[in-house]
Amino acid sequence: MAAPIIWDEKKKVDSKRILVDPITRLEGHGKIEIFLDDNGNVENTYWQVPELRGFERFCIGRKVTELNQITARLCGVCPGAHHLAATKAIDGCYNAKPTETAFLIRDLFYHAHFVHSHIAHFYALAAPDFVLGPGAPAASRNVLGVVGAVGLELGGAVLRARSQAQKIQAIIGGKATHPLMGVPGGVSKGINAAEQKEIVKYAENLVEFSKTSLQVLKDVVLANPDYVDIIKNPDLYYQESYYMGLVNKDGNLEFHDGPVKVIDPKGADFAQYDPYDYLDNISEACEPWSYEKFPYLKKVGYKGLYAGADNGIYRATPLSRLNVCKGISTPIAQEALDEYRGFFKDLGVEGPVHFTLATHWARIIEMIYAAEKVLEDAQHADLLNGDIKQTDLVPGGRGVGCVEAPRGTLTHDYTCDENGIVTACNLVVGTTNNNGSMNIDVKSAAKGLIKNFEVSPGLLNMVEMAFRAYDPCNSCATHSLPGKMPLTAVIKDRDGSVIETISRS
Repeated sequence: MAAPIIWDEKKKVDSKRILVDPITRLEGHGKIEIFLDDNGNVENTYWQVPELRGFERFCIGRKVTELNQITARLCGVCPGAHHLAATKAIDGCYNAKPTETAFLIRDLFYHAHFVHSHIAHFYALAAPDFVLGPGAPAASRNVLGVVGAVGLELGGAVLRARSQAQKIQAIIGGKATHPLMGVPGGVSKGINAAEQKEIVKYAENLVEFSKTSLQVLKDVVLANPDYVDIIKNPDLYYQESYYMGLVNKDGNLEFHDGPVKVIDPKGADFAQYDPYDYLDNISEACEPWSYEKFPYLKKVGYKGLYAGADNGIYRATPLSRLNVCKGISTPIAQEALDEYRGFFKDLGVEGPVHFTLATHWARIIEMIYAAEKVLEDAQHADLLNGDIKQTDLVPGGRGVGCVEAPRGTLTHDYTCDENGIVTACNLVVGTTNNNGSMNIDVKSAAKGLIKNFEVSPGLLNMVEMAFRAYDPCNSCATHSLPGKMPLTAVIKDRDGSVIETISRS
């Protein structure tokens, strides 16, 4: 199954500026600008997000109970993550905690969301680079090309598994996309015996499919020495950073509820804090060329776009979560984690795994864990309990909801008045956490690949692979307003003739 790496013919460029616009296979919009020096080698790069979505601002003045519907519209890829983080923040604003059954139903919903999201990224967005080769013709580097290479049987299994994960979300959340589930202190509906039986059937298949996906990774990527050489190349996709992720009470992998843990580049514990205290631990820098903020660890500080223990840039990704956690609570995923850690230990890795492309492997391990959790929750004895919401609700105050989105740690922070009207809103989105690291990785890959004014579409795609490992969701992440937005107003008369053009840059 492993495909050879097909290299495009390199061609000389006659400019010191290379523009990749639009970048591909991600959610949202973005571009990469690469600037060369006099010798045709990379001097600087910019991973830029040229769109703005100011959700924090227009949430103010709305009912806080609307925010898990409004913020879910940030994106059609990860609405479940925003819905659950928002619902947890709404709990806080109403001084409520979900009942045990409501927590279980939310947990079941959310792990199904993780499965469907990780399937989408691995097979549709990342797989073309590995199944077809990073230098394969651009027209074939897509999901149809992947299906053509791996066969209709596996392609059908991918579509079926993702559909089943979405059906579970629809049963619980009311819709597969933009769910309606969360209410203060609970969920809007319970699960009946027929629905439980259906979910269990889907969950059993998702566990088997996630195991198949791990085997696909082994057959296509790990069995190909060329791909392994790319993964472990310290000059292309390697970054020694801080790492962030939620953990449970035992220090194991957690997506839904728990403290935030941070380790340093050597693997030593750096911080562990309650989500309500996130502003004491992280802050956000702005750069004038991006509508995406640059989070950093406050105790270290922001020194610019470079990696190292003296700079507060951190990563919050599947790779990060496996670096941060002690282990995984489900057996199949724990076995996969042991194999993963053993592989890198054999390469001489002691401590965190810093190879960015290993994030794809980590994502498959998380898919296995999420599928096992879906099955575990679906079979729980209390799932059919009718106690699904709190009734003693008092609005007024601050709520912070924090979950692990598939792309990284996601925080929603709301304050509302005694009438339940939002007076303050802040979002730190999964992708935003990784903005600095994506810039660093893009620059590292470009410097390692582009030499002497020679470039090719295949090499530029390999530069894109640096950000693609993060599965970025740019629509979710763009919240910075470094200045006035560029604007051009064109005034025309009735026949379409331009009367005047007014521009603000």
